[in-house]
Amino acid sequence: MISTKRKISVFLSTAFAVLLMFSCKDNFKEVQKSTFAEFTPSGEADSINIKYTDSGKIKSVLISSKMLDYASVEFPFTEFPKGVNVTLYDEHGKKTFVNSKYAVTFKNTDLIDLQGNVKITNETGQVFETEQLYFDQKNEWFYTEKRYKFTDPKGVSYGEGVDFSKDFKIINSQAVSGEIEKQ
Repeated sequence: MISTKRKISVFLSTAFAVLLMFSCKDNFKEVQKSTFAEFTPSGEADSINIKYTDSGKIKSVLISSKMLDYASVEFPFTEFPKGVNVTLYDEHGKKTFVNSKYAVTFKNTDLIDLQGNVKITNETGQVFETEQLYFDQKNEWFYTEKRYKFTDPKGVSYGEGVDFSKDFKIINSQAVSGEIEKQ
């Protein structure tokens, strides 16, 4: 049989534990409120047309109807919520055109994340289409793990996962199918 002292001890322990749980729950809500930070852009622009140059030569032109700059957050980025149209120029002045419905650039990584009906075309008639594509600005290299369609004057191919140079001269496909004319 349980002694009266033991009953009181169990009762007080249980009451203390319940009290502690309620006080922690209230404190947790306060901590959540104090650590919540709203993302607000430090800069905003409409109808932008930016030209990137190197040694006096235009390397690329970026056009977008909306740009939001988040330079003051821990991992700074620039967002293009209404998409981008980019023209890339090679050393001979040949153009590659990149379009997407949404884009975000990460300032410390030189990566651009293109999303939504991403389409790349060039002057030779090649067309690359996917839903998401990354562009490594430093190495001028595209890559994706998503499904894609690549149209070339020689044929059409489909696949999932690919990386390639901005001029389509080097293409590394993971899984590909389609019909391409032999030379």
